[in-house]
Amino acid sequence: MKKILQTLLLITFCSPMFSKAQDVNALVQKVKAKIDKVNDYEASGKMKTNVTFLKIPVATVKIYFKKPNQLKIKNEKGISFVPKGAVSINLNSIISNGKFTALDAGTDKVNGVAVKVVKLLPDDDNADVVLSTLYIDEANLVIRKAKTTTRENGSYELEMSYGKYIDYGLPDKIVFSFNTKDYKLPKGVTFDFDDGKEVKKTENKAKNKKGKAEISISSYTVNKGIADAVFQ
Repeated sequence: MKKILQTLLLITFCSPMFSKAQDVNALVQKVKAKIDKVNDYEASGKMKTNVTFLKIPVATVKIYFKKPNQLKIKNEKGISFVPKGAVSINLNSIISNGKFTALDAGTDKVNGVAVKVVKLLPDDDNADVVLSTLYIDEANLVIRKAKTTTRENGSYELEMSYGKYIDYGLPDKIVFSFNTKDYKLPKGVTFDFDDGKEVKKTENKAKNKKGKAEISISSYTVNKGIADAVFQ
């Protein structure tokens, strides 16, 4: 009789947790299905970079993406200051391989939009991504915000706003937030920006600083094919 009661109690307490796990996994898979509709894209936009120790003008950029995780942001008149972690950590690479455990972390709001909060723990203990937290707009099946912690490239946050490309899960505006102390550059590295001026950065200036890059996208060309050479 005691064993029967223990079993009943286990079922009573575990069933809601199991149900929630099923719900968030199903939600993540629906979001993944929308993202998977995009095999590649080329996007045009403007990039505003805010780093306390650098003065960087607004740049015209091209963004190239190709499955599974090739992503390149190109400043047409120079080099954009984008942390390598932010380039490699995109929405597709976060959830594309499906090798993670999804946990229900409740609800929240992002810019007034109700979202489901889901934490993704990678099944591979040696994966570079340690933890991802997704803020999912359930009504539109898009990710409004993502926080990612990595082993090699620090922690990053992406916040997305959507418009006419929401059916593809592609944002009109992307905001990268990062800690510049986690971004290491060779000594004497030189950036060539839109105004043609060179700006040199010393390693010590990057300590304990915050950085942010905002990309406002004007147009996408989706699923037209992109050569691998573009990413080299």
